[in-house]
Amino acid sequence: MLTAEVFGWTGHILVAPRTRLHEALKRRESSYTGVYILLGELNEEPLAYIGEGESIAARIKSHDANKDWWTRVILITSAANNLHKAHVQYIESRLVQEGITAANTSLENSTNPSLPSLSEASKANMETFIEQLLMVLPAVKVDLFNRNTKPDRHAELLKSQQSIDSQVFELTLKSEGIIATAILENGEFIVQKGSLARAKYIGGRSEKSYYWKHHEKLVEQGILVDKGKHKEFTQSYIFSSTSAAGAICTGRSTAGPIAWKIKGTKKTYKTWEAEKLDKN
Repeated sequence: MLTAEVFGWTGHILVAPRTRLHEALKRRESSYTGVYILLGELNEEPLAYIGEGESIAARIKSHDANKDWWTRVILITSAANNLHKAHVQYIESRLVQEGITAANTSLENSTNPSLPSLSEASKANMETFIEQLLMVLPAVKVDLFNRNTKPDRHAELLKSQQSIDSQVFELTLKSEGIIATAILENGEFIVQKGSLARAKYIGGRSEKSYYWKHHEKLVEQGILVDKGKHKEFTQSYIFSSTSAAGAICTGRSTAGPIAWKIKGTKKTYKTWEAEKLDKN
């Protein structure tokens, strides 16, 4: 996880991978009134959702149960928790506008929320808040609002010095004889050395297909090598999400939270994650 503040700015940003969501929602800021951004991929293309809430944690728990595609969350609050409902509705609407204008990532938001009624002074304060926010977000590798740029999909996962949180998961594709093992450690989803993957990517092979390119890159780097009719991981490899790991192993788009199960059980990653959140 990563936090960001700027001297003289009242805002506070918390960035967390979905694999560490249960830790992020334990933080004080998650109970504040604020705005949040979900980032991930759907159909092998980058996707984002921008929302607001008087308790960010409650809204995100709902999304965790209903949206499988996102892999990273950004919580935007004020350090003193002095944003109110109209403030965050204003920020949400303006960020959706900025995202549409930047046009480098699709938004799942079905409509652009209308701007709430604010005094001229409050509008000016919110515009200043947003201006600073848009300057800080690229520093924490959030380029959703960057104009004339493309998302950096190969950025390193954010790390923290939190205690190790490890769990072993397994993905099987019986029809192809594929078995892959992964661990979740310090918020990183790591497919283990010796795991098997499909020999070729059979999903979408258009120029925009990220997973196809990723599969080819791993082959070129010698991370995936021939093993009978499969490919085999020659070393453990960190993926940005369970779905990315699943897509490379199965050779097609995969709902990672459903495909990966706790090793030796039928419990899915999604169920395991939900149970951890319920304990918060």
